[in-house]
Amino acid sequence: MSTPETSRFVRLRVELVLEVDDEKAVTGAALRRISDEADMPAEERVHAESAVTEDSAEALAQLVDPFSLVSEVPGVELLQASWSAERIDYDPDSPEWDLDEDDGEDIYDEEDGAGRAG
Repeated sequence: MSTPETSRFVRLRVELVLEVDDEKAVTGAALRRISDEADMPAEERVHAESAVTEDSAEALAQLVDPFSLVSEVPGVELLQASWSAERIDYDPDSPEWDLDEDDGEDIYDEEDGAGRAG
């Protein structure tokens, strides 16, 4: 479906809700990731270490790597990425958290594997 009017750029939106069972493990992994960053300036390293030590949501944001999510996908190149993490109140029974909610965006139909407009 490649026509002159069709853009080759795609914005992929992903929303995850994670339960942190072991904050020390997450923080430790984030601190190790920071220490492995050889090119990180000292001032940025101090700020990053402080942020991940104070908040496990910041530690998760440090550990998430959008490039690794798409690096093995053939035919695509990651051009830009941004992400953040925040603590939230989560109630899986609340309609607010219904992932199947029709919000007018494209929906993936698991039965036939086709995308469709919602």
